[in-house]
Amino acid sequence: MLLGALIALTPLGTDLYAPSLPVIARAFAVTASAAQFTLTTFFIGIALGQLLWGPLSDRFGRKPVLLAGLSITLVTALAAVPAQSVGEIAALRLAQGLGMSSGPVIGRAVVRDLYSHEQAARLLSAMAIVFSIVPIAGPLIGATLAGAVGWQAVFGGIAVVAAILLAAVTTGLGETAAQRRSAHPVHIVRTFGLILGDRRFVAPYLIMLSAQCGIIAFVSSSAFALVREGVTTFQYGLMFAAVMLGQIVGAWSSSRLVLKLGIARMLRLGSALMLASGVAAAGLAWAGAWHWLAMVLPFMVFLFGTALIIPNATAAALSPFPQTAGAASSLIGALGFTGGALVSFALGAAFDGTPRALATAGALAGLAAFISERTLLRGKA
Repeated sequence: MLLGALIALTPLGTDLYAPSLPVIARAFAVTASAAQFTLTTFFIGIALGQLLWGPLSDRFGRKPVLLAGLSITLVTALAAVPAQSVGEIAALRLAQGLGMSSGPVIGRAVVRDLYSHEQAARLLSAMAIVFSIVPIAGPLIGATLAGAVGWQAVFGGIAVVAAILLAAVTTGLGETAAQRRSAHPVHIVRTFGLILGDRRFVAPYLIMLSAQCGIIAFVSSSAFALVREGVTTFQYGLMFAAVMLGQIVGAWSSSRLVLKLGIARMLRLGSALMLASGVAAAGLAWAGAWHWLAMVLPFMVFLFGTALIIPNATAAALSPFPQTAGAASSLIGALGFTGGALVSFALGAAFDGTPRALATAGALAGLAAFISERTLLRGKA
């Protein structure tokens, strides 16, 4: 449960925060794009942090590095409460992303310290069930806090979570890194290069990258696409939670099926579902069907597909690297959130008051996952 909570730390930073974006835009009298930039800087911080924490945990151990990241999360959350401008929030969100990124990086590395292949995939899927509580509860809590109290309360909530995790890690997490690696920058760069040059990492990771970008597209843009269509902030939280039910069911299904079907078949099924649901969402949006169901239902299936992909692709990408699990985990997160930052920025610029940009991003993410799976993993059933 603790590992599940750790990998959910960065989604908490988006799911709890996303409902407050329209509130922040109104409070500071800025555009939707300017408010969404605070989410973009958060993704940039996550990407930078994930490059940092993994190699440091290979050198100094998982626990002390994780405690440092959680401390940064707590401090930045408290500092954001009295913020006086969107620019100040954006800067603090950058630092907050840096700190929160330690959770999933260390969580994945701990799994690889203990397991590999399908056993790792099964544990990651089980962790994803715990993780999925955040997409259900986060938007509802965030919408309630932002609507009833104000956007500042959202940062107060993040501070409370960080304090609880600090206590839990201090008392409940043992050290799992058996060996220590050099933290010299040249060695780190060389390690990253070796991992990125290995097809065993690249093939599953490109499928996972497509899934991550699709999820981030929904998280970063759904508030504007739905709330601006006459939906209240709290109603948006309910709709967001409904979509995330697809992720919970998908994670539960993955944990039950992976030992029977194997990782390759799970990736094939997940990419097919992403493509079908993404194309359906785009078709409905461009046809002018802008009712909230036309977005919620396809994206429920979309998130189900991503839940079949991410834990299995993570296990496949980490399994060949038992000695450098932290570095491999860093690359998984850094590349994913770099892509996510670009997607968030592009969708903010392309937003036209309709769901078309978001739905198109979902279709493109599904197509990328489908092509990557068929091209790179063909014949590996």
